[in-house]
Amino acid sequence: MNILLIEPDRLLAGTYRQALEGQGHKVIMCASAQSAIFAADTVTPDLIILELQLIDHSGIEFLYEFRSYPEWQNIPVVVQSTVPAREFDNSWDLLKNELGVAGYHYKPLTTLQTLLNSVNSFAPA
Repeated sequence: MNILLIEPDRLLAGTYRQALEGQGHKVIMCASAQSAIFAADTVTPDLIILELQLIDHSGIEFLYEFRSYPEWQNIPVVVQSTVPAREFDNSWDLLKNELGVAGYHYKPLTTLQTLLNSVNSFAPA
């Protein structure tokens, strides 16, 4: 599975990449929203792992731009973020239905194995 990993923390991104590649996935790492759009245009991802706190744009801004392309409408997004899910209590329907967020993990409470299980749940059987 081709995974687009959008994570500004290079050390953490490297850890995720190593674990995901160990599960047989191909990982494209990006630190910014703009580089992620360019990367997705080169190799269409099967899944996106997204940190919402990005340097140049927010993850939400990235999702709006990403979803504006018809060919990327159905690519699932798993949020792995330092922003707690409770921040989105009033907008979960927007995240899920309009922006295609299929899963949400709060980094401080999520193990690497939990993230891997979430990613692997999207892998074709």
